[in-house]
Amino acid sequence: MAPLRPGIYAPTMTFFDPETEDLDIPAIQKHAVRLAEAGLAGLVTMGSNGEAVHLSRSEKQAVTRATREALDAAGFTSVSVMVGCSEQSARGTIELCKEAYEAGGDSALLIPPSYYRYAMTEEAIYNHFITVADGSPIPIILYNYPGAVAGIDMDSDLILKLSEHPNIVGTKFTCGNTGKLARVALAKDAVTPTSQGSGYMAFAGMADFLLQGLLVGGCGVIAGGANVAPKACVNVYNLFVEGKLEEAQKAQLKLSKGDWILTKAAIPGTKSAIQTYFGYGGYPRAPLQRLSPEKEKEVEEGIKELMEWENSL
Repeated sequence: MAPLRPGIYAPTMTFFDPETEDLDIPAIQKHAVRLAEAGLAGLVTMGSNGEAVHLSRSEKQAVTRATREALDAAGFTSVSVMVGCSEQSARGTIELCKEAYEAGGDSALLIPPSYYRYAMTEEAIYNHFITVADGSPIPIILYNYPGAVAGIDMDSDLILKLSEHPNIVGTKFTCGNTGKLARVALAKDAVTPTSQGSGYMAFAGMADFLLQGLLVGGCGVIAGGANVAPKACVNVYNLFVEGKLEEAQKAQLKLSKGDWILTKAAIPGTKSAIQTYFGYGGYPRAPLQRLSPEKEKEVEEGIKELMEWENSL
């Protein structure tokens, strides 16, 4: 198993045949290798960007397995593969964690269950994660993303309580709350680019605040924007590690500007950007809609400055 390391992680896209919507395994593998070659520390399959909710369980395993096999074949055995494994039940989530492990996953990324929102008290969320952590064969990263789970926003007290479990080894803060990230990182003596600490991982959840997360004790970022501009993300990270904070700040400003275009365009726009600039990408599965030619052009123009920087690195 490849260990979690500080650095840049991308929640990878899942690519489909544009006519049949079948998995496009060659494109999935090509993408994984391109990101690893750009210097990423890890990839996340079956995250929000990976359209996990559109895939069958066998397809989820196939994507993770293909990703791991491509990385190993290209010599990137140290690149970690994290896998989104969330189901609405603890039992189903444990089953996905076991299947992720069998497919080559090194860790699991988990959001709280939220379909029965009225019942998701702090106690219920705590019991869910502890049950899953007890049953999972791979370590767990908590995923705090209120926008995807009916507004459930785990506070630092709950995250720290959960993180006392030895199989819960980190948190992804897509909530954007760097104060929360700082409190958790401090209390857990989290990994940083220059210190192994306790081994706990505190990830920023968007490229938009990569540098901000590093400044308050984070280990890096799990960023959708890294699918399109991985070298730019790595550049911000490396400048921080080298102590070039003024240069890192300027780089972060450019990254944030371009990342906002991708964030607004979401999965269809990110795939469109990859298609435009790298020659593969295609479209999301229905019911997500394809971008119009006008919108595709708008995304292309919106990230032009970002991609010029990316291609210069």
